[in-house]
Amino acid sequence: MLKLTYTEAGLYLERITASVENLVSQRTILAVRTGKSIYVKPNGASFLIPANAVNLQAFKQAVQGETSQTIDLCQVDDEFYEVSLRGTWIASSNEAHTGIFVACMHDRTECFIETLWKATQNLVSLI
Repeated sequence: MLKLTYTEAGLYLERITASVENLVSQRTILAVRTGKSIYVKPNGASFLIPANAVNLQAFKQAVQGETSQTIDLCQVDDEFYEVSLRGTWIASSNEAHTGIFVACMHDRTECFIETLWKATQNLVSLI
């Protein structure tokens, strides 16, 4: 499963082995025990990837192989593609801009996205 953490400082992506159900359960228990609010709903998330950061043809094939309709890939311009995911948003409120987004896909697709993310971060750190 992919876990995207949105913070005030930016976005962080990682692959985790927990299921969406387990993660939501753990977060709910934590919220109840700490007296904090929790907001969980089906939602979408998007991020940009550079067109030159990956073997784009292989990534497109992985996206087309997804039968769960959880991912779309759209060319924004000559330099970037937008990756759109469907999954679950977990935050402290409906209006929160920080929180966790989780989505499940085939392992191959998740690995591609993680590799893209790392390559993108390496490009950003070089700038």
